[in-house]
Amino acid sequence: MLCKTATHSFSSCRFQETCLRVLSCCNSHSLKEGICVHSPIIKVGLQDDLYLNNNLLSLYAKCFGIGQARHFFDEMPYKDVVSWTTVLSSHTRTKHHFEALELFDMMLGSGQYPNEFTLSSALRSSSALGEFERGTQIHASVVKLGLELNPVLGTTLIDLYTKCDCTLEAYKLLAFVKDGDVVSWTTMISSLVETSRWSEALQVYVKMIEEGIYPNEFTFVKLLGVSSFLGLGIGYGKLLHAHLIRFGVEMNLVLKTAIVDMYSKCRRMEDAIKVSNQTPEYDVCLWTTIISGLTQNLQVREAVNAFLDMELSGILPNNFTYASLLNASSSILSLDLGEQIHSQVIIVGLEDDIYVGNALVDMYMKCSRITTNAVKAFRGIISPNVISWTSLIAGFAEHGLEEESFQLFAEMQASGVQPNSFTLSTMLGTCSKLKSLVQTTKLHSHIIKTKADIDIAVGNALVDAYAGGGMAEVAWSVIGTMNQRDPITYTSLAARLNQRGDHEMALKVTTHMHNDEVKMDEFSLASFLSAAAGLGTMETGKQLHCHSVKSGLERSNSVSNSLVHLYSKCGSMHDAYMAFKDINEPDAVSWNGLISGLASTGHISYALSAFDDMRLAGVKPNSVTFLSLIFACSHSGLLDLGLEYFHSMEKTYQITPELDHYVCLVDLLGRGGRLEEARGVFETMPFKPDSVICKTLLNACKLHGNVPLGEHMARRCLELDPSDPAIYLLLANLYDNAGLFDFGNKTRWLMRERGLRGSPGQCWIEIRSKIYLFSKGEKIDQNEINEKLESLITQFKKRGYPYHENQDKLYHSEQLAVSFGLLNVPTMSPIRINKNSHICPHCHTFMMLVTYVVGRDIIVRDGKRFHFFKDGQCSCRGHS
Repeated sequence: MLCKTATHSFSSCRFQETCLRVLSCCNSHSLKEGICVHSPIIKVGLQDDLYLNNNLLSLYAKCFGIGQARHFFDEMPYKDVVSWTTVLSSHTRTKHHFEALELFDMMLGSGQYPNEFTLSSALRSSSALGEFERGTQIHASVVKLGLELNPVLGTTLIDLYTKCDCTLEAYKLLAFVKDGDVVSWTTMISSLVETSRWSEALQVYVKMIEEGIYPNEFTFVKLLGVSSFLGLGIGYGKLLHAHLIRFGVEMNLVLKTAIVDMYSKCRRMEDAIKVSNQTPEYDVCLWTTIISGLTQNLQVREAVNAFLDMELSGILPNNFTYASLLNASSSILSLDLGEQIHSQVIIVGLEDDIYVGNALVDMYMKCSRITTNAVKAFRGIISPNVISWTSLIAGFAEHGLEEESFQLFAEMQASGVQPNSFTLSTMLGTCSKLKSLVQTTKLHSHIIKTKADIDIAVGNALVDAYAGGGMAEVAWSVIGTMNQRDPITYTSLAARLNQRGDHEMALKVTTHMHNDEVKMDEFSLASFLSAAAGLGTMETGKQLHCHSVKSGLERSNSVSNSLVHLYSKCGSMHDAYMAFKDINEPDAVSWNGLISGLASTGHISYALSAFDDMRLAGVKPNSVTFLSLIFACSHSGLLDLGLEYFHSMEKTYQITPELDHYVCLVDLLGRGGRLEEARGVFETMPFKPDSVICKTLLNACKLHGNVPLGEHMARRCLELDPSDPAIYLLLANLYDNAGLFDFGNKTRWLMRERGLRGSPGQCWIEIRSKIYLFSKGEKIDQNEINEKLESLITQFKKRGYPYHENQDKLYHSEQLAVSFGLLNVPTMSPIRINKNSHICPHCHTFMMLVTYVVGRDIIVRDGKRFHFFKDGQCSCRGHS
């Protein structure tokens, strides 16, 4: 009997030893097959063996997930510190940090004392959750247990304090950690990088070198990514590369991949390729980094070649590789390439992968005219994440399907996926495009509830949406509540104010920007220059020009083009041309600004010559170019040349004329007296007529006294826009010019009867950077202005000029402005007046007489063009 018991005991021990060997081997290689010993262990009665159970628990955690591991752990009859540490660390490793801390509390409640590995896992979970107080409590346990000098715990504590923005405490801990080794310093650098505190990470690196601690490959891997985020450029990256060579750091695959990535992000692909060839080792991560770098640098052909080389080398691409290639297709809008990559994805069975699926949705949305394939790719993703949804929503919005994008946004939330800052910014951009204030306010409520407004991108999108919807005051209030503001914040507001024509308010944004200590960038400066151009404020524009020179922003094409536009709009073509000449490589916008400026200031031959120069320079004209050319011909009587330009758009340049081009064409023919041809264009053009083109033809009828056609066009205008007073005024003037004064008076009476009033004629003048506004019929209390006007009229009469004085003394805004200018503008400077509508014949005559009498130049910019008055003449020569 004793012999049998001994034999059984020996066999049991042998079996236990065999099971332990199997489990140990499978644990070290993460082989799930090792779980096959679990059933025999129960059969032979070893299910209570703590050592075997701890090994089984480790295998369950590694190969079958924390769900099964936790179930097995709960069933274990006995647990020691190893059991608790195994299950807790598996939760930390799989980012189930809240559950990990719950297990830590349960362990303490069970009476078990944690070891350094248990405490390290609990600290890492506290750090990941940002639970600083919880972390300090665990730190207290570390001290109580006498483990404060343990290097593993010291490193984990440094990570906690650094991520929780307690850098000073982290430095103190470095002194306590034995020898303050490279691992501790690298941990601190890594934590700073992970929390986006790039500058501090560099400062710690410098201090590390000063302390005599030499960095290792992991230190450099973390630091190399900083240059692209800080915008330090290639110089910083090269310096780090030099450091790692100097310190003799061995070039392994991970480090080589980080260096290649750094050079790729600095747009130095030649250097990136050189580094990749320094050692023969390649893996899928390195190849993917090279392909991704080539894609980011728009070297798509080279990226595809690198992919082929990768396959030839025997290294199989992974999901990130295919995602990079799909991004390459998107970058060049190549549907053919995208579809080829998609077929490869299907062959290797990665079409349901989240990263590949997201790239497919993005590619089809950007490259295809239809959304069907993108939706199909989206539906193929098993669990779409926020990026998947955002790509789909943004794609629908870009395709002009804004209502569908709102429906998808609601569907996304219903599925339990919460929007991120990019999703919200995309939706707010859609609201801005639709000018839907209802949707904007709904989104704003959601943003406040979810505290998403702390993100500056979301705040900027809110500002843009409200300003774009005409609610500038609400946009200002949003700016006031933002924790942080940047140039985009103010640029969005200024750009939207410019679009609404509120240029004066747009210029006031510069003061707020200055007070907020936010520096202008090229885009904000371009917006402010555009505002100055809209107002025609030369002095303010020159101040902004000076700022562009001092800040070095004048080298930017957007600023240079805005300067050309500014001086053109101020009627100073010499300055506009000088600004144009300073542009290294003028683009279509640069040339259009010059041509438009020359045309509107009456330099027609120079405008047409500039167009020839544009073509000789190899810059392709666009639709805006031809608007300026046809306008120039229309206002200079060059009818046949204007027609030639119009017809050459499609024949020579493959540009399809838009409605604005047909408006210009009707104006060209109408001014030339070819009214029937203009009517033919009106009736046969491939667009539905709007009130603008109707009024253009009606104005031509007024110029040439064609009453029947004018009446017909007035009827068409009123059908389109019955509340536009300009239609009544044009028709009344048509009757007056034809001698039908009764009809003219009846038309004006009808306008008043319907409660319609013409927009008040206003003009403004800038003196010493201050704008003075004058309105038609305004009663001026300033005796100086009245006396000046009366003095001018007296001089007209004395010299025998035919001028009819207003009996009611209610002068036109131009008359008030020019009198004010004569009193306040320096004698040697021209008087610059800006007007919101067309200058009337009465004021046109008045201006010519003023220049003849007082010998001063007057420049008037009206709603159509510039009028340069000098010595009793005007530059328009009657082509107004």
